[in-house]
Amino acid sequence: MYSSDVPVHLVQHPIAQDALSSLRDRATPSSEFRRLAHRLSLMLAIEATRKLPMSLARLETPLEPAEGEVLNANVVVVPVLRAGLGMVEAVLTLLPTARVGHIGLQRDEHTAVASRYYLRLPDDLSNATALVVDPMLATGGSALAAISLLEQAGAKDIRLVCIVAAPEGIAAVEAAHPSVAIFTPVIDRQLNAQKFILPGLGDFGDRLYGTA
Repeated sequence: MYSSDVPVHLVQHPIAQDALSSLRDRATPSSEFRRLAHRLSLMLAIEATRKLPMSLARLETPLEPAEGEVLNANVVVVPVLRAGLGMVEAVLTLLPTARVGHIGLQRDEHTAVASRYYLRLPDDLSNATALVVDPMLATGGSALAAISLLEQAGAKDIRLVCIVAAPEGIAAVEAAHPSVAIFTPVIDRQLNAQKFILPGLGDFGDRLYGTA
């Protein structure tokens, strides 16, 4: 369903895989689910920001002058509402100066087509690194809509961060936006007839907020 040319970065760190396994467990309560989602999102954010631009800096240690490197990055984190909100705090833990946009998308349960109900993005995205955080890459409908909205707003460096990905969603992103890198700890087997990921972990938003 997807090509080896797609820029998919599988985050296979033991801590990431441990958190993912606990997130899948149906017995995990919402309070623990939120903690694990933050933990895994932190690992994914580290990988997604590995190649941010740097600048040389000269500084004073307590003993003598030294040279180092500092971030020279303009990062915007954009959650796809509502589930993506569960990943934002992890990115801001790493990059407290990052700006935050919001994209509200509602998926039609019959057609799986995403429709927009909210959009608020920071100004001037042309030189920004935009991290789209969307936990479940299933059909790819929400991700494609979010990426298109960011491109229309001027973003050029867009990276998609998700907790579980399906081959169908990866193929959709590849076809429409082949330059967008995807960061995920796992590519699951397939979608079922209702377009949920198998084996997946259920409805991420419901489990995150205890509304299942």
